[in-house]
Amino acid sequence: MTRMATVADTVTHGSRGNNGSRGLFGGGNQGHSEEVFPQRVYITGMLIALGGIVMFFTALISAWVVRRGFPNTDWRPIALPGIVWLNTLILIASSATLALAERCLITRRDSDHRHWWHVTAILGALFLTGQVLAWRQMFTVGLFLATSPSSSFFYVFTGAHGLHILGGVAALLFLGFNDPRRLTREATTRVVGLYWHFLAALWVLLFALLLTEG
Repeated sequence: MTRMATVADTVTHGSRGNNGSRGLFGGGNQGHSEEVFPQRVYITGMLIALGGIVMFFTALISAWVVRRGFPNTDWRPIALPGIVWLNTLILIASSATLALAERCLITRRDSDHRHWWHVTAILGALFLTGQVLAWRQMFTVGLFLATSPSSSFFYVFTGAHGLHILGGVAALLFLGFNDPRRLTREATTRVVGLYWHFLAALWVLLFALLLTEG
């Protein structure tokens, strides 16, 4: 009887780790509840990370304001490449599609959740492509990193923000095809959503600042 109880216990515990398909949209990690850390830990960690990003860009913006206000400065306003307007609309749209993905998860529409999650990743990649094209347009008119302080800040702002977007796109793609081992689907979506919506809002702020150059 003891041996049979041991076998039954092994089967029971083994079944907890395999209750469905893998991937963010397969719900394959729900059986690992004994291994999942409190989900608020990850959300708090993301909020702390966002605080660090805020301080970083606050420092950049402060430097931009101070440098622009120098008396007798060599600051030369630049006109933004036209494609930056389109890029801004794309990033705002990506924030909307991720919000739709979050909504679909709440209402248990898994296929729609998966669809809008992937659309967000695609829009993020399009935004990055558009930013690279904006740099090429700057090169075409002879504006490079060292051309003037204003062009330098343009490249620093867009480059730093673009690197953060690249990280977000990588997270969207990775979590779209892999099972997060320690996060629930809800927590994963919320953590990524916090990061992505923040980057969209940050870009709108940077874009507004750069518009004052024209």
